[in-house]
Amino acid sequence: MSVGDSPLRHDAAAKVDGSAVYAGDAVPAGALHAKAVFSGKAHARMVSMSTEAAEAVAGVVAVLTAADVPVNEYGLTKFDQPVLIGLNDTGVAPTPSDVSRWEADHVAIVVAETATAASAGAAALEIGWEDLPIVADIDQALTADAPIIHPEDGLDSNAYHHLKIRKGDLAKGWASADVVVDGTYEVPHQEHAFLQPESGTSYIDDLGRITIEIGGQWTSEDQEQVAHALGLETDRIRIIYREIGGAFGGKEDMSIQIVLALAAMRLAERGDRRPIHCQWSREESIVGHHKRHRGRIRLRLGANNAGEITALEADVDLDAGAYNYTSNKVLGNTHLSVGGAYRIPNARVDSRAIYTTTVPGGAFRGFGGPQGHFAIESAINKLAAELGIDPVELRLRNALVDGDDGITQTAMPEGVTVTEVINACAQRAGHGEHLTDPTPFSPVASLPSEASSLRRGRGFASGFKNVGFSFGFPERCEAEIHLHGCDDDAEPTHADLFHGGAEVGQGAHLAMRQMAADAIGLPLDAISGHFSDTATSGDPGSASASRLTFMSGNSILGAAEEAEKAWREGARPAIGRFRYTPPPTEQLDPETGSGTPNFCYGYMAQCIEVTVDIETGHIRVDRVTSTHDVGKAINPRLVRGQIEGAVVQAHGYALSEDLQLRDAMITNPRFSSYLIPGIGDTPTIVDSQILELADPLGPFGARGVAEMPFITYAPALTAAVHDATGVWFDRFPLTPSRVLAGLRTTT
Repeated sequence: MSVGDSPLRHDAAAKVDGSAVYAGDAVPAGALHAKAVFSGKAHARMVSMSTEAAEAVAGVVAVLTAADVPVNEYGLTKFDQPVLIGLNDTGVAPTPSDVSRWEADHVAIVVAETATAASAGAAALEIGWEDLPIVADIDQALTADAPIIHPEDGLDSNAYHHLKIRKGDLAKGWASADVVVDGTYEVPHQEHAFLQPESGTSYIDDLGRITIEIGGQWTSEDQEQVAHALGLETDRIRIIYREIGGAFGGKEDMSIQIVLALAAMRLAERGDRRPIHCQWSREESIVGHHKRHRGRIRLRLGANNAGEITALEADVDLDAGAYNYTSNKVLGNTHLSVGGAYRIPNARVDSRAIYTTTVPGGAFRGFGGPQGHFAIESAINKLAAELGIDPVELRLRNALVDGDDGITQTAMPEGVTVTEVINACAQRAGHGEHLTDPTPFSPVASLPSEASSLRRGRGFASGFKNVGFSFGFPERCEAEIHLHGCDDDAEPTHADLFHGGAEVGQGAHLAMRQMAADAIGLPLDAISGHFSDTATSGDPGSASASRLTFMSGNSILGAAEEAEKAWREGARPAIGRFRYTPPPTEQLDPETGSGTPNFCYGYMAQCIEVTVDIETGHIRVDRVTSTHDVGKAINPRLVRGQIEGAVVQAHGYALSEDLQLRDAMITNPRFSSYLIPGIGDTPTIVDSQILELADPLGPFGARGVAEMPFITYAPALTAAVHDATGVWFDRFPLTPSRVLAGLRTTT
């Protein structure tokens, strides 16, 4: 059997030796080159635009503007963003398209014979602007005289999406509390920093379809958004994913898909059917795609002397930036996660997404979970300190179990395993054991630490993450299997699997082949995979929300069953198609927050050991014990890779990645000043502990794992720093200067 094994990835050799073809590599001979032109304006109204000088540049073939866009709007969950900012709009879109609300709003696409000519054409555009007031952060956005960034919504505030929870008797809860902790927690932006910047190629295929070869996370959603903006039926658009150099949520929303398709369509109308290639620089990528949401969470938590939580209040504000992207959905996850994986009898939570004229917030690994968990897990650790109760014990006294109601006043989906995860993590990490004495380290070669300045500490955090889409979204996943063999064969000899799910580096396509092999009863090498092409695959849903293994596995099991029926009936090849639909979810009641927002969760806990140099502010993470109930590890090696990768990414989020904005514009859009961890900066030891407590709904019992190791890292780290220094940090990243400032403030 294949499930549970760790075979070599079928794409491993090509990715190691450099022969794998990524979207940036697939540049056809004779291709034109496109330049997507950013506005460079955080908030301004276009008053004039001339393309004549740009069109006169040698090698420029076309300059496309807002007037060329049939339906000048797009958005994954809300059509609030123009494809191109400009004058002479088509008038179809409700959003005023003459206003740039973000420095990376597109104003034109220049197509030329070479990339150099396209850049020269872009530089020659003549645009007049009327500057508008900048709304640089949520505080400015909420002032009484703040300009309304999206007046078309008809709202009198930039706080455009609200969620509530009203559970139990809050007054009674506070009256029962013997100890109360109250804090305001600030969470930062984070750049996805995927290996390959956005790139792609568009052309008209042999069947007349506008085709985009690119890297993304959801083929069918890309197809629908492109078709909408171009005013075409979806079958006129074909999306093909080449190898994808990372995503982490950063390629779930549109980047260059629509403008590439627009260029192919308009040039074909002129009789020019040459393919068109576009690739962003790293600086364009950092400026031009969304980020993890920054925000502020005020959380108040009460408990009695026995360590039982009695009440919680939270106010959550997330900076959506200039456009919604998935902010309404991310806010929902933060809204739920501020209650943690705990029994909360009495609660009030108010959450808002707020427009500003800054880089949009959108999908990023954890999808709102890291922000909410930083607040609740920090509060739990503070509460444990105030009560004099071990933080692991306090969690166990309050952890959800099967049959408990969650924060939304409905029963948690069956398979709640947070207590098992907490216990396993604490035992594996030696949580109650004495820490060894610190050993010196040199954060930089010229700055060796002094033994007398080193302090050691240990911190703990736990939590949960939904698997799959939430809040009533029509979740689904489709698969198709073809069984092959001779007419007189009793059993098939080989099979083809067709699936649209995106392989963004996590090994999803290997896991799909493994699940298909087990479902059919064939060896892995008898399964050929055909992936991520809307011409050959149905709707897979997104490679996000920790859902792809769970959803693809169930769709593959259904397709295998259908194919086997056809085989028994004599069909050759025997074809099985299946659309898996999980149990429905619900939008929350707008006043009480009650409802069933998710059908499945995964559970995690982390214990982190650190050494802090109190003279320099540098932190070394000595050990991370990262424990996860994955239900069933389809491929244990891939699961460990997901855990280790998420830990390193969370490490950067918590310690070094510090996106800087001035006047609402990013000032450090390169890796020389936006510091992701290098190999020498990662935790010394990452101990990945995999629990397999089968989920009742999961294929082979599997849950998702990709996001869980990220979510609890920051609060476990700040708890460890507190254990070492006695200082709580309620904002991060914990750069040396910020650590030193915090230590000095309290001494």
